[in-house]
Amino acid sequence: MKYYLVAGEASGDLHASNLMKALKKLDAEAVFRGFGGDLMAAQGLQVVKHYRELDFMGFVKVAMNLRTVLKNIKLCKKDILNFQPDAVILIDYPGFNLRIAEFLKQQKIKNFYYISPQVWAWKQSRVHQIKRNVDRMFVILPFEQDFYKKFGYDVEFVGHPLLDAFQNEQSDFDKIHFLAQHNLPTSKPLVALLPGSRRQEIKKMLPLMTALQADFPDHQFIIAGVSSVETAFYEKYSAFPDIPVIVHVTRKLLRSADAALVTSGTASLETALLKTPQIICYKSDHLSYLIAKQLIKVKYIGLPNLIMDKPIVKELIQNDFNRITLKNELSNLLLNAEKRQQVATDYDALEQKLGGVGASEKVAGRLVVRP
Repeated sequence: MKYYLVAGEASGDLHASNLMKALKKLDAEAVFRGFGGDLMAAQGLQVVKHYRELDFMGFVKVAMNLRTVLKNIKLCKKDILNFQPDAVILIDYPGFNLRIAEFLKQQKIKNFYYISPQVWAWKQSRVHQIKRNVDRMFVILPFEQDFYKKFGYDVEFVGHPLLDAFQNEQSDFDKIHFLAQHNLPTSKPLVALLPGSRRQEIKKMLPLMTALQADFPDHQFIIAGVSSVETAFYEKYSAFPDIPVIVHVTRKLLRSADAALVTSGTASLETALLKTPQIICYKSDHLSYLIAKQLIKVKYIGLPNLIMDKPIVKELIQNDFNRITLKNELSNLLLNAEKRQQVATDYDALEQKLGGVGASEKVAGRLVVRP
């Protein structure tokens, strides 16, 4: 079969590449083309556009690059028609992919959506667009199935693909080697700091996160950097210039850490699935916070808490994200054995609720048409 895939972000590249790997096991003649990244290319994707050329996050950045965005949408539509795929697989990336889904419906080309947009949090009106244009939706969070059912749309819960990715990585991890490779001490417990991937988030979160190093001198704090932000930027906003910044190895750092301070987002779920005790932190400017409170329709901001429907991870949001509260919560997380045991129990329950490994294989099995 011929498959056209559209992934517009690094996470989509990862999950789509695992799906392609599973598809090749079931379909020896699989041919892949589309928008994606290096991981998808390694699985045989003919890359039309790299996701780095599509990375316009936030309303302002999209508006400033609207011409480029529309040009890429036009290119994608034309390329799909020329390729004539048996199936188109859209991975998350809703601003782009929902427009492509509408086009595919008009052209009567079969389309599948893997990893639902977070319409349950905001922009719930998009459900009607999805229901109208997407032939089949595969969701990765257990509560999404019930959410869509309220709108009369049947979707399939396949489990979370992070579990697949982590299982593949686990066998390659050696903590002693990792610490030595990055000149990190073996004699001190580690605290991982994940201040976010955007500069505005880092400016807000990092100064307070790093300030805690003074309160925990027997622990080594480490900043998990992203490749799109230079090390000098982290050092500028760090309260202690000697706190190391390491890039591209966040999951290995989390596997090695005794605790983590995590800016809200998918990283909180990754941290939970790697079984690292954490505190979810978030702070924005006052106006943005007030607007978000009106728009976002969920009880929690952390995915682990949303999935479990209870606060298994402490969330420190806005005014609660302060030096005293953060110090007390981190101390409890690091030094209270009963608390750490409860975290471990909750994380095991979370993993079980996510359905275990095999999301990629499940989706591949639904896509391959057997004779």
